[in-house]
Amino acid sequence: MNKKELSKKVAEKANVTAAVAGECVTATFDVIKETVVTGEKVDIAGFGSYEAKTREARVGRNPLTGEQIQIPASVVPSFKASKTFKDYLKENGKNLLKK
Repeated sequence: MNKKELSKKVAEKANVTAAVAGECVTATFDVIKETVVTGEKVDIAGFGSYEAKTREARVGRNPLTGEQIQIPASVVPSFKASKTFKDYLKENGKNLLKK
């Protein structure tokens, strides 16, 4: 599902136009990004939490040559699903299991 399809589903669920839903979805994502980049955590009850995590600089290996390379420190986004979301997926996602 892409952003446009998500907006359409939100519009149907909230009984609003697709344009309004699209603006709401975009605004929600913008607020999450703007908050996380300041170092704050966004915790959405029943869904999960978003935060920025830092990765320390480290030594890695080039898989083609085996040569050691220096990997610089970085900041990465992190999402952790809530227990409620995990339980929902466990109960309703059985169709995703390979048979």
